[in-house]
Amino acid sequence: MVYRGHIRNGVVAPDEPLPLPEGTEVNIEPADSGPPMTLAELFKDVIGVVTDLPEDMAENHDHYLHGTPKR
Repeated sequence: MVYRGHIRNGVVAPDEPLPLPEGTEVNIEPADSGPPMTLAELFKDVIGVVTDLPEDMAENHDHYLHGTPKR
């Protein structure tokens, strides 16, 4: 069964009373979430936060994280 509702003040508010007992676990899926977010949009809050990484970090991240030989 699918029930419809809207977000109001950060809480899911059903459009009609639900015939579900209090405490029922539910899944919430946006009906129209728009276009998918790019990785840049998803991680915009952390991109560029760390500024003191080695210049070759992107190419040799396995070396710095796991100790593998540099490329």
